[in-house]
Amino acid sequence: MTARSGKTPAEPTASSYIPKEPCVIECSIEKTLDVIGGKWAFLVIRELFDGTRRFGELQRSIASISPTALTNILRHLEKQGVLERKAFATVPVTVEYTLTPKGRDLHKILKEMKLWAAKWT
Repeated sequence: MTARSGKTPAEPTASSYIPKEPCVIECSIEKTLDVIGGKWAFLVIRELFDGTRRFGELQRSIASISPTALTNILRHLEKQGVLERKAFATVPVTVEYTLTPKGRDLHKILKEMKLWAAKWT
């Protein structure tokens, strides 16, 4: 934790949600894939395009994802600033996940991938 903010360095900050204006567009597909993560991330993001979801809702809507895999991808996407995790003090704890502006900005990319798959696969 830092003394001033009380936040751990790994937490996304408000500045991580402000897009950069690229001067030069370099080949950054690898960077995008590093932010998104593995195959399950696309499905999690797709589900969150429809709005806020709880862990159990995500698990039920993504066939064959294990709780461990879902937990790992949610942590990764939160660390990357793609989604926000909000925990409520209930018994048991209720946790909701919502896309950030950075996450919502992936909608065009995933829509194009869906159209490409419909056309070519």
